Amino acid sequence: MTDKGKSHREKAVVLSSGGLDSTTAMAVAKEEGYEIYSLSFHYGQRHAAELQAAEAVAKALGAKEHLVVCLDFAKIGGSALTDEMDVPKARSYGEMGHEIPITYVPARNTIFLAYALSWAEVLGATDIFIGVNAIDYSGYPDCRPEYIEAFEHMANLATRASTQGKAKTRIRAPLMHMTKAQIIQKGMALGVDYGMTRSCYDPSPEGMACGQCDSCLLRKRGFVEAGVSDPTIYVFGQ
Repeated sequence: MTDKGKSHREKAVVLSSGGLDSTTAMAVAKEEGYEIYSLSFHYGQRHAAELQAAEAVAKALGAKEHLVVCLDFAKIGGSALTDEMDVPKARSYGEMGHEIPITYVPARNTIFLAYALSWAEVLGATDIFIGVNAIDYSGYPDCRPEYIEAFEHMANLATRASTQGKAKTRIRAPLMHMTKAQIIQKGMALGVDYGMTRSCYDPSPEGMACGQCDSCLLRKRGFVEAGVSDPTIYVFGQ
């Protein structure tokens, strides 16, 4: 991957879970020539192994800094990712597209983007990248285009730089209208090693992907449709 398209190195905060989508979004930011500041969260998620992946991704893609913020969503609950609930397994793709699952973490992207906005203002960065997607996703309301547009509007009412007319914040969601297969193909074209990414909601104690949660199923289908071998080893097969 090469840095191109900019005469100087502008800064961008990139939200990174260590997963397939956020890693591809970071690769897009790198390709566009940004100096990358990777932001991840330890929020009490059962799939905290993703943080090791996020660190590896930040290093591989040349991030200037990788910051991990600690939150405690477990105190709030309401999600199978942070509470004592079973993660749904073997759901149909129809169910994924039309029902909001219990893996939805209430207001998570709003909180994550708020932290990214805060850090971006300190850094003097005007762009925030997030790997949300409105096609191959699990029905989360905070992954929709209208949500991203609304947050960007709010962001430009909220910061000193924007209200003083010095800079406008852009929330960049470059994968929004891409299928999982298209995202994988885009990443492959940018040289992404998906072997370092983690997507599972309910990994084994050894960190192996379960192969049956929504995230695993969407990932597996994406690789099949992209015609690319999935480097992930799953507990329940490929």
